[in-house]
Amino acid sequence: MPELLVPDARLHESFLDSHREWAGATQDGAGIHDDDDVVSSEGFARYVAELVASEHTPRRPGLVTDTYRWIVEGDEYLGAISFRHELTEYLESFGGHIGYGIRPSARRRGLATWALARTLDMARERGYDRVLVTCRDDNAASARTIEKSGGVLEDRRAHGDVLMRRYWILLG
Repeated sequence: MPELLVPDARLHESFLDSHREWAGATQDGAGIHDDDDVVSSEGFARYVAELVASEHTPRRPGLVTDTYRWIVEGDEYLGAISFRHELTEYLESFGGHIGYGIRPSARRRGLATWALARTLDMARERGYDRVLVTCRDDNAASARTIEKSGGVLEDRRAHGDVLMRRYWILLG
């Protein structure tokens, strides 16, 4: 049975297995930046510590406070989900409050829907009335996940040559 856990450096090997599966693609919800060292033990420990601290202090200038949780089953890292506490102009247009990514080998098991439901509960507990969740227009699986969770499509917006869907989920 999966769990949502605070990021933990003990999952380094499983995280690296997942990272290889992504094959250079961006893993939404994981908070990885180009200059993060997730390969060395020391770099990974620093990355994990920054994720945990970002719940109170943004990781970098221009970012917002963000609660990261890892989707884990036993000692296997399956994916990540993040809840951004505020929306910048960019996040309001393209990123939303919540981002998530499931490692390719763990997809089609309902993990994204399960993790999104728990993150929506977290948002309710924090007093949010609604949250914004976005996905690429061509990501039908993510669109279904958001819609199953109550997402109502507000619009589509171009971000460079990528079209993004913007959904609001009421939490009342």
